[in-house]
Amino acid sequence: MQLHNITMAAEKSQPSHLLVHPKYLHEDDDLSPECKDLIAMLPTESGWINKWIHQYDGFWLTTNQLQGTLNCQKYFQAHDSDIILVTSPKAGTTWLKALVFTILNRKTHDPNPQLDPTQTCHLHPLLTTNPHDLVPFLETVLYLQTTMPDLSSFPSPRLFATHLPYDLLPESVKQARCKIVYLCRNPKDQFVSMWHFANKLRPESRGLIGIEDSFDKFCQGKIGFGPFWDHILGYYKESLERPEKTMFLRFEELKGEPFKVLKDLAEFIGSGFSEDEENNNFVENILKLCSFENLSNLEVNKNGKVWAGIETKTYFRRGEVGDSKNFLTSDMIERLNLISQEKLGKHGFKF
Repeated sequence: MQLHNITMAAEKSQPSHLLVHPKYLHEDDDLSPECKDLIAMLPTESGWINKWIHQYDGFWLTTNQLQGTLNCQKYFQAHDSDIILVTSPKAGTTWLKALVFTILNRKTHDPNPQLDPTQTCHLHPLLTTNPHDLVPFLETVLYLQTTMPDLSSFPSPRLFATHLPYDLLPESVKQARCKIVYLCRNPKDQFVSMWHFANKLRPESRGLIGIEDSFDKFCQGKIGFGPFWDHILGYYKESLERPEKTMFLRFEELKGEPFKVLKDLAEFIGSGFSEDEENNNFVENILKLCSFENLSNLEVNKNGKVWAGIETKTYFRRGEVGDSKNFLTSDMIERLNLISQEKLGKHGFKF
């Protein structure tokens, strides 16, 4: 809820001509001299949604993502009590945000989804606000708008999200004792979800991007915050070296054993469930409240928009495991399996 005031103030400060198009398509607005100079030296390719992506320290970022990343790296100061949720795009980000927000706030906001909808003052925030507005991204929301966002309204433990690879995290995050929760997803399903998402967000003037062209870019690592496998490896290695700081989760595990994973997740972030809470169905209620079926059918997620101008309904397509088989050819599946084995298998990681 705290993001509302921040984003409203930022929107009022925007010149009127910049509000014609969604904010995520404003690629050259308010770039710092540092960012402009850097872009001039970086490898650049056409993007899936935005016009350009740039290779920065081994990873590909859109122009806006690059500016927000530079600001975040330079100015964000992590607290030891912070919780940082990390995903690459379309790996289950919306679900993870909803779950952790609800776990942390269950003392003040009852997660029982059967509350009377006419009593709006008692409604859970998730029933009226999209998860992306409740748990803002550091680099594409907070530090994209300004170098010094006002974070004073964030209660402790502060809860943030990021798509940044481990190597691009601010040093303060790496040095602090804050908790990092990383969620990954099978690359075949994640690619298909990204492809659908990109075509919903691409400007009409650019037309749709074909699945073959998207697939080639994905396999080459030329996607926002990619390469995909390097993104995974950074956090996978950290979870092995410092398991007390980084929790590594898989979307498929969360779907298959939600009760167990949610309890482990709550314990990791220092908010484990009491015996009393378990007996009173808190875990089940949180899973129901944050379920795809519940969230996707809420009015705010059918007809709303998040700060960047993205329609909330675009974040909810299917949320299933194995949907990629309906879109990928056998050759595509084999190619991605081979890349995953080559890039991840030697590190003991496999899907």
